[in-house]
Amino acid sequence: MHRRLMLTTTTAAIALLALSGCASGSNSSAGGADGEGTRTLKVAATTTPMTDVVEAAAEAIEAPYEIELVEVADYVQPNSMLQHGELDANFVQHPPFMEEFNAGNDASLVVIEPVYLTVVGMYSSSHASLDDMPEGGRIVIPQDTSNAARALQMVAQAGLIELDPEADTWSVTVDDITENPRKLEFVEVDIMQLSAAYPEADAVFLHGTFARQLGLTPEDDAIATEQDPQFAVSLVSREDNADSPEVAALAEAFHSDEVRRALEEADVPVAF
Repeated sequence: MHRRLMLTTTTAAIALLALSGCASGSNSSAGGADGEGTRTLKVAATTTPMTDVVEAAAEAIEAPYEIELVEVADYVQPNSMLQHGELDANFVQHPPFMEEFNAGNDASLVVIEPVYLTVVGMYSSSHASLDDMPEGGRIVIPQDTSNAARALQMVAQAGLIELDPEADTWSVTVDDITENPRKLEFVEVDIMQLSAAYPEADAVFLHGTFARQLGLTPEDDAIATEQDPQFAVSLVSREDNADSPEVAALAEAFHSDEVRRALEEADVPVAF
C-alpha cells in the first residue's frame, strides 16, 4: 500500500497567526484537494505514540484521501486549531480533557473513535511507594481538571488523603481534599512540564508516554497506576464535521491493522 503521509511541524506562534488570520470560520474544512483530486486531511498530534498512530493511519487510508500530520507542541493548541477550521481532526487527548476544553472555550469538539488506552502513574525518584511519602511531601500533578482528578484519586486510594464524597470522582480538585494528615503539598503544573519535576518531587503524575521519555515504564517504575477506558486517547473532530465522508475515512484508517500493529510495537493497549 502506498504511503499517504505529509508532515507539517507547527509552533504556537505560527498557530496563533493562522488562527488570527483565519477567515473561513469553524464550519470550514481544513484539508484541500490537489489537481488530481486527492483530498488532504490535516490531523494534529503531539508526541509518540500519537504521531506513530497518525503515520500508521496514513499508510492505511484509502484514496482519494491522504493524511497530513501536523505536529504540535502542546495539548490546547490543536483543539483551538480544530475548532477554528485549521484541522480536520486531532489525536492528542482523552474525552474528559476534550470536554473540559469545550466547556471553557464554547467549543463543539466531539470524539470520533477511541484508539488506545492510557496507563498513568505516580513516579518517584526517591520513594518506593506512596506510603513512603514524608510529612509535607511534594506531589506534582497536572493543572487540568480531568488529569488532576486522576492523580488525586490515586493518592486517595493509597489512603494518604480523603476527598469530599459529594464531589464528582473525575472532576475533584485540591479544594476537595477534606483530610490531609501528612500535610502533603500538591503542586499543579502544565501537563507538558510534569517530566521536569521528576528528579526533585517526592512523587509526580505521568502518562506512560512521558514516563518512557525518562526511561521509566508503568510496569517497572510506577509506585501507583490507573488505567480507565474512559480516558482512551481518541480521534477528535468538530461536531459539524463528524458525519462527513472525510472523517469516516479517518475513523476507518485509525481502526486499521496498520494502527493496531503500531500500537502493539509500542506496547500500548489497543482500545478497539
